[in-house]
Amino acid sequence: MDRNDKVLFHINQDGHGVEIGPSHQPVAPKKQGFNVHVIDHMSREQLMVKYRDHNVNLDNIETVDFVWQGETYAELTGKQKFYDWIIASHLIEHTPDLIGFLHNCDAILKDDGVISLVIPDKRYCFDHHRPETGIAKIIDSYFQKHTVHSPGTAAEYYLNVVSKNGMIAWDADTTGEYRFVHSLENACQEMHRAAVQQTYTDVHAWCFVPSSFRLIIHDLFCLGLIPFQEVCFFPTRGCEFYITLGRKGNGIEGMARMEMLEMIASEICSRQVRPDSDKG
Repeated sequence: MDRNDKVLFHINQDGHGVEIGPSHQPVAPKKQGFNVHVIDHMSREQLMVKYRDHNVNLDNIETVDFVWQGETYAELTGKQKFYDWIIASHLIEHTPDLIGFLHNCDAILKDDGVISLVIPDKRYCFDHHRPETGIAKIIDSYFQKHTVHSPGTAAEYYLNVVSKNGMIAWDADTTGEYRFVHSLENACQEMHRAAVQQTYTDVHAWCFVPSSFRLIIHDLFCLGLIPFQEVCFFPTRGCEFYITLGRKGNGIEGMARMEMLEMIASEICSRQVRPDSDKG
């Protein structure tokens, strides 16, 4: 299975969907017949200006149906319980309030709808030397209603982000040195900017290995904080893993929390992707 096959594995391609922040790499493009609305932080024209010097195919940038400016997705789209699916690639790790984001998605999804997520594995991207996110920070951000990243998140990000062999994302076979991307001065500036101006800075708030994210979703559901469970999971290939969530998911079926915790410890210690076969 290729990348798109995994993302689309539980997507009803005859249904109505949303792709959030596809930028220049849509998984479900309109020109391929997908009945999709695009949510992004800029219009197509603005995105083309943003990416014109990035050596990407600007023709792939979709017409943006809804330019998001902080409102709920239900307010933005004018729809509730309408969509069959949502695709969000490399997005959830940017959200200041992960639980709030999932609630936002739930409001516009049908009860049997799904969210298909592509998530960077911290072992194989610039988050490599950052600590994996625990559930405490995620819960606290929800109850504190965070809409921007905290000064601590900004400091941790700018202090620890690295490249490997000059790349900010790689795979298990990549060799080369790790180098810091930002300076101490950058970290100080961004920390104080987050504290004083309280404006959104586009950083990764959350860092996961596959099992840590799966267990967080399981625990948030068991605590009654989200309505979703895991529908399916595909392990890391390259720098990312794939997970689909839905109200009708069965969760981490047949796996105990202790087993998941041991898997997290193993993944964090490992510098190689485990030879798991793809699962649906």
